[in-house]
Amino acid sequence: MAEKAAGRPLKETLSLWTREQARLKARVVDRDTEAWQRDPAFSGLQRVGGVDVSFVKGDSVSACASLVVLSYPELKVVYEESRMVSLTAPYVSGFLAFREVPFLVDAVRRLQAKEPGLAPQVILVDGNGVLHHQGFGVACHLGVLTGLPCIGVAKKLLHVDGLENNTLHKEKIQLLQAGGDTFPLTGSSGTVLGMALRSHDHSTKPLYISVGHKMGLETAVRLTHRCCRFRIPEPVRQADIRSREYIRRTLEPPGPSTPRRQKAQRPKACPKGGSGEPTSEARPPADGSQGPGTDLTGPKPGSEDQQGKAGRRVELGTMKMQRPPATQLRSQDRDHPQGLVSRDFGEPPLTAAGGAPSP
Repeated sequence: MAEKAAGRPLKETLSLWTREQARLKARVVDRDTEAWQRDPAFSGLQRVGGVDVSFVKGDSVSACASLVVLSYPELKVVYEESRMVSLTAPYVSGFLAFREVPFLVDAVRRLQAKEPGLAPQVILVDGNGVLHHQGFGVACHLGVLTGLPCIGVAKKLLHVDGLENNTLHKEKIQLLQAGGDTFPLTGSSGTVLGMALRSHDHSTKPLYISVGHKMGLETAVRLTHRCCRFRIPEPVRQADIRSREYIRRTLEPPGPSTPRRQKAQRPKACPKGGSGEPTSEARPPADGSQGPGTDLTGPKPGSEDQQGKAGRRVELGTMKMQRPPATQLRSQDRDHPQGLVSRDFGEPPLTAAGGAPSP
């Protein structure tokens, strides 16, 4: 569908998407469908997936689509895939799924074909499900196309059907005293579109949970809470961390060649009134950046060769630790932090230079 939209007039594209959205919406199942969903302890659930799409700041086309699978209930990463993709479909509010979901569907299908034993039994999606202007958000779209249970996990309240982040809404948030506390998101129509969830005792901002596909709202809320070590549920958090790290590794310029070791020398005495520092000092090379890959199969072979040269380095002469500036990232239409460290996402795992982050 995204390929069909490329090059079409916007009006024609919207008409095409509206019809497709309505067709897929009719296939949404908003009740529990699996035996493990009806078990209070989710007995039988072993693998939980998370997806994310991260963008390079200043580039609305190149992005990284990431899929992770975590063991449950341990919440350890057992599978991950991140690929640079080129989003050719235009961004239109209410139709984000047509821009991003095809790449996430491809990632799920590759895993199912390659290692079916690691395929997720449910996917948590950074976005909305039925809490959406047309009642069919990213989580619904991904669920219907993959046939998997999906949960919409949004960090901001979407203003739809009379729902607003007004004074009354903020007062309800204040009543959420502990992790697991909730209140329903009831629209002006009387329909319960989702739940506001305080996901962690130390988090004051709620998450907005909605049904994606093949799962009831109460079950979706319980499972999301069980997956939270920080404010953001671990599957979504890990997908976000890994997609950003992949962009960082892919776009960082190659590091400088290692200089030949020289015998340490004492600095010469400075003239009276001098600064007391050496008169010259090694400087890091000027910043450079490589354009993000747009090949749907990921970065070209050989790009990983430079990973070991990125990260921290020591400048001889001053022995001063420096870190190259990281590529600034953004996530379109999402409330991502501008970095990997935040109270929402927790402290990311420390990685070796250019290495993959530990689970």
